Amino acid sequence: MGTAARKTAVKKTAASKTAAGKTARRSIAKERILAIDVGGTGLKAAIIDAHGKMETERVKVATPHPCPPDVLVQKLVELVGPLLTPLPATQISIGFPGVVRDNHVLTAPNLGNEFWRNVPLAQMLAVHLGNLPVRIINDAEMQGLAAIEGNGIEFVLTLGTGAGTALFRDGELMPHLELAHHPVSKNKTYDEYIGNAARDKAGNKRWNRRVEKIIGILSSLVNYDRLWIGGGNAANLNFDLPDNVKVVSNEAGIEGGARLWHPRSVRETRQLPAGAFE
Repeated sequence: MGTAARKTAVKKTAASKTAAGKTARRSIAKERILAIDVGGTGLKAAIIDAHGKMETERVKVATPHPCPPDVLVQKLVELVGPLLTPLPATQISIGFPGVVRDNHVLTAPNLGNEFWRNVPLAQMLAVHLGNLPVRIINDAEMQGLAAIEGNGIEFVLTLGTGAGTALFRDGELMPHLELAHHPVSKNKTYDEYIGNAARDKAGNKRWNRRVEKIIGILSSLVNYDRLWIGGGNAANLNFDLPDNVKVVSNEAGIEGGARLWHPRSVRETRQLPAGAFE
């Protein structure tokens, strides 16, 4: 190939890459992600763009109890209907309070474990919402996706109905550990020690002392560079946090839904639903 031919080939390749980049950006610009945050107390949802910015108001309804899969799906369909009518979504992200693997729910302690054994929640919801593509991960992990900076060891602790956790290394989501159900004090689990029922029973002052103790335990256990605290009860913290511990907005549980579809690097996809980025 002569010099002129090589230059022409290089120009064509560059033009092709530029065109592909523009097409991808236009595609992302058109995306509307229905982000759902399933909690033991409340169900929240909003439509966000590919960058996590909310395009609708956040809607919320109480979580039904008991809450088997079909009841949850019906409640979610009712909740998100008013959002989707004026602004149809292109895909769905769900944060769920339990162990989630390959878009299936394996456990749901705060919703009734007896109902939730390898439940294909993503598929069940998609059937009722126009067969949109759905991705689901643990709720603390989805909140963490919105909060983390992507450097070093970052840990997420959510304070709500129970205690949720997520661990990241250099932006990569690590395998999920259900620390919430591990004994931490006098045979009490994290859920029983700093969950919402424990706060109601012990009072806010004593509960704050417990959370402060847990922060010290997690610091020794994980040796994190940064701890992010979220969840509804994070607003009830009233002690001075260490410099490397920050409270994140409760909106992060919704905003993290964008990162399920647009991770910042390939390594961040490793713990997400199988085949999601093939």
